[in-house]
Amino acid sequence: MGRAKIKKKSTFIDMTAMSDVTVLLLTFFMLTSTFVKKEPVQVTTPASVSEIKIPETNILQILVDPDGKVFMSLDKQSDLREVLEAMGQEYGVTFTPEETKKFSLASTFGVPMKSMKKYLDLPQDQQDAVLKNEGIPTDSIDNQFKAWVRNARATNKDLRIAIKADANTPYSVIKNVMNSLQDLRENRYNLITSLKTNRKEILWLKYKKAAIRKKAEKISKRK
Repeated sequence: MGRAKIKKKSTFIDMTAMSDVTVLLLTFFMLTSTFVKKEPVQVTTPASVSEIKIPETNILQILVDPDGKVFMSLDKQSDLREVLEAMGQEYGVTFTPEETKKFSLASTFGVPMKSMKKYLDLPQDQQDAVLKNEGIPTDSIDNQFKAWVRNARATNKDLRIAIKADANTPYSVIKNVMNSLQDLRENRYNLITSLKTNRKEILWLKYKKAAIRKKAEKISKRK
């Protein structure tokens, strides 16, 4: 007696539902993700146990590199335009509409006012090269840093100030920045740090990963 032949069925799998899920996930991440600003210098922030998040809007960020150079950034283009105009009036510098537009598109700024027009006339790649070697003057003779903060506050009363400094930045530089803010009665600001992970947490994570790996191995052996 011959064996009954089993009719082979198609192994086609409808992936329509999976495609819908993929599109939804991509849309979610595109809407909720935030882009990291391009910064002129590399900064390694000190670690802390604080988990307080810095707001994403109305932020005046002060960036201090290991050599003590100070840079700043604002998150709104309208604020950048108004602050540049105010600084131009204070230092007797007139900017063209094209220069103002370039400044409003910059992610970070940090050159002395006497060099600002020349800096804005440079191509983008040259601006990046120049910026990292400059920095906003913070000395007592010409403290342009205080002028930038004062005009930024006048432009936007809701600004939150955040200081991002390298772990190796000399304390005297940070102290000078904080003293300048205090002179302006800006006594509330955040310090940007990286989350500190202690040794116990690291050991616990290693133990958890090892336990998951062992469980996966047992399941595979049973199969």
